[in-house]
Amino acid sequence: MAVHAHPDDESSKGAATMARYVAEGAEVLVATCTGGERGSVLNPALQGDPEIEANIHEVRRKEMDAAREILGVEQAWLGWEDSGLPEGDPLPPLPEGCFALLDVDKAAEPLVRLIREFRPHVITTYDENGGYPHPDHIQTHKITMVAFDAAGDPDAYPGAGEPWQPLKLYYNQGISRARIEALHEGMQKRGLESPYGEWLERWGDRDERDITTRVPCADWFETRDRALIAHATQVDPDGFWFRVPISVQREVWPTEDYELVRSLVDTDLPEDDLFAGVRVGVRR
Repeated sequence: MAVHAHPDDESSKGAATMARYVAEGAEVLVATCTGGERGSVLNPALQGDPEIEANIHEVRRKEMDAAREILGVEQAWLGWEDSGLPEGDPLPPLPEGCFALLDVDKAAEPLVRLIREFRPHVITTYDENGGYPHPDHIQTHKITMVAFDAAGDPDAYPGAGEPWQPLKLYYNQGISRARIEALHEGMQKRGLESPYGEWLERWGDRDERDITTRVPCADWFETRDRALIAHATQVDPDGFWFRVPISVQREVWPTEDYELVRSLVDTDLPEDDLFAGVRVGVRR
């Protein structure tokens, strides 16, 4: 199960991994916390379309359906309201009733219910910084941490189904300095213009996360990109994220990367499989 804040997050974080596991016969479910209804139209080709702007929630649901089909995953909405990304100085308050302002225990209840229904062995989500500090991403982290423990506790959320304890919890860690530097140098060595030069200059002294698990999934990079492009309001197909050719990505950095933060099974680090330690003897 991959727990994400908005439709499109599942296609930009761990999508190739999910597509690989689907191809291998695993059941994969994306849990989407909000409908993305406060998201802006980021694709220049669609900006200013009054019909899209007036029906952004419905449009994003259809985009999610298309991406889900491309990846081959199942998908469920938790039903919370997008908080939007506050901008300005000082930052404006978040909208009343939005996902990020909910009590964490209350917001975790539908995720606990979903975990107990789907019965995943492995869960992925964001770290405590949300991957980047969007309030919905941070809240997604919080409710996933609560739900991972509560789902297996018969005394927690007694009306939310029969207890089920997931075995491993990972944070998505797709944006590391090592990966960005490798892609940057890979482009330069091939005489291609890298999109990452200014990004690396701004990187500063940001702490690096502990990458414990690198999942080989280069054969599914094209599937990942098609799923991301399906979120047409959010993604410019000619934009930044597609400037490194897939052939370069496959050669330079053929994995998607994760940080193992909870494990109830024995596993040796580093890993190359989210199911390391789970596969032996486990039956649904």
